Amino acid sequence: MELDDLPRPKGDAASKLAGEDLSPYSQDELEERIALLEAEIARVEKHRLNAAAHRDAADALFKKPEP
Repeated sequence: MELDDLPRPKGDAASKLAGEDLSPYSQDELEERIALLEAEIARVEKHRLNAAAHRDAADALFKKPEP
């Protein structure tokens, strides 16, 4: 069995972050956290757009010609 075939673990990293208590963090630490999260959002968005482009290319390649 390949790793891709295994079920995803419940509770991803974003869910765990959302439940974290932020009160111990200083303003500087919160600013740094925001910057890291914004960078991660950009990375995920880029991956999503690449995956969508890949899917569109596959759909165009395998699309049945219209009569």
